Amino acid sequence: MPSPRVRLTLCATVAALALATPAHAADGTVKVSPSTVTPGAQVELSVTGCDGTTGAAKSQVFVADGALTGRDGAGYPMSGEAMIRSTATPGTYDVSVTCDGEDGKAKGTVTVVSQATPSPTAPIRAGGGGTASLSAEEPSTGPGWRHALIGLLLAGAAGLAVAGRFVRRRRGGA
Repeated sequence: MPSPRVRLTLCATVAALALATPAHAADGTVKVSPSTVTPGAQVELSVTGCDGTTGAAKSQVFVADGALTGRDGAGYPMSGEAMIRSTATPGTYDVSVTCDGEDGKAKGTVTVVSQATPSPTAPIRAGGGGTASLSAEEPSTGPGWRHALIGLLLAGAAGLAVAGRFVRRRRGGA
């Protein structure tokens, strides 16, 4: 077992090496608009920190990598679109950009929230102006005997009116 002095020296050396070799930090940012979305939504991406004209935005929540394009030069942002998976679960997801031949050149996040399904606050009466509930209570078999009788009376009155006119024309014309 090494002495405490050797362990301390070893730990200090490891810490110094970790600090001397910085991890690759993102040079730019990814702005996702809207930053809070529901599953199946489309987002717009705006990326700064890339010198080239093309890149790709990647996230486990995207259906496919978002293609990025822009003007040449570090002063101009690149832009693109991506689609959120319809099966995405709520949470915050990292977005990482590959450009200029380097992964993780720019980073950002997108937040997925659960999709609220609207529900009516009161039952909606539909069909026949609200008579749908009546048809469920009393099954209709068609017109009854009262309707048939009224129909016969109206047809008889119409027949008498036509016959009377016919008789009047024959008497007046002869």
